[in-house]
Amino acid sequence: MTQATFATERHRFYEDVFAMLLGTLLVSIGIVLYSKAGLVTSGIAGLALSLQIATGLNFGVVFFALNLPFYWLAVARMGWRFGLRTFVSVGLVSVFTWATPFWIRIEAVDPLYAALAGGSLIGLGLLALFRHRTGLGGINILALYLQERHGIRAGWFQLAVDLAILIGALFLLPLAKVAISLAGAAVLNLILAVNHKPGRYLGVT
Repeated sequence: MTQATFATERHRFYEDVFAMLLGTLLVSIGIVLYSKAGLVTSGIAGLALSLQIATGLNFGVVFFALNLPFYWLAVARMGWRFGLRTFVSVGLVSVFTWATPFWIRIEAVDPLYAALAGGSLIGLGLLALFRHRTGLGGINILALYLQERHGIRAGWFQLAVDLAILIGALFLLPLAKVAISLAGAAVLNLILAVNHKPGRYLGVT
């Protein structure tokens, strides 16, 4: 089967739904690991974790609220279908991160393990969402837009933004935890940079 044949194949509706559920679940588990270890991660999720650490507010509520201003970009630049899928995915992550502690109890987790395993889970979850033209709001929307319109790698762009977020985390966390968070962000973005390239995945939604 030729590459051209693959390029014409479209994802079915149930495939998009499955990818959204799987991707948001993986992201949520990764965020729970980060939260338990007192770490921060990338993008709007990283900002939400920072605010949770600083104020004690619920991550899911903060994450959902921070994403609200970005939906206009999702609809205006990527289309209303992408905007709707992103809105639903953000809602699912907010619900899953709230519900996960009721499903599993994590008494303690090593920060380095939380960073590497959590970063891997978030990266794989985002990869599943990106390949089905779905984001998690905020920086993810901007990263996808820049890659599709200007050829800027989503992973590398997000890495630059993450560095800024981690620098801000120095005011909230010990240097050791910021360094560990940086390792997790590197793993997350490496997964995206290696696997989410223009032309690498030919399925369309």
